[in-house]
Amino acid sequence: MTKNAKYILEIINDSENHLTAEQIFLLLKEKNKKAVIATVYNNLSFLYKEGFIRKVSVEGYPDRYDKMKQHDHLVCRRCGKLEDITLEDLTEKIQKQIGISMLSYDLKINYICADCLKMEKKIERK
Repeated sequence: MTKNAKYILEIINDSENHLTAEQIFLLLKEKNKKAVIATVYNNLSFLYKEGFIRKVSVEGYPDRYDKMKQHDHLVCRRCGKLEDITLEDLTEKIQKQIGISMLSYDLKINYICADCLKMEKKIERK
């Protein structure tokens, strides 16, 4: 693994947020001034393919990257905000139901976040 890949993995694992490639690039620049955005995309692709990180895709928003710790996501349908949620691990139940071995699953629960609900209520009052 390259030094940049290690830095990027560290950035993702240390973050409490779901970072985009651009956000990771800005954080990487603090450690490696010579880094370019292509370096970030290439290393994110490598880290994802090798199973070191998760890629979270939400329609209409850039991909975001997350640590491999088993958890699921709440996705706001208005603003795209991602929040972690820890539910019972469903791997065994899913495998039993589909009858084949699986590598992982990615559960995204759509909802409207508190900030968007507040905004809607303000709009309704006007």
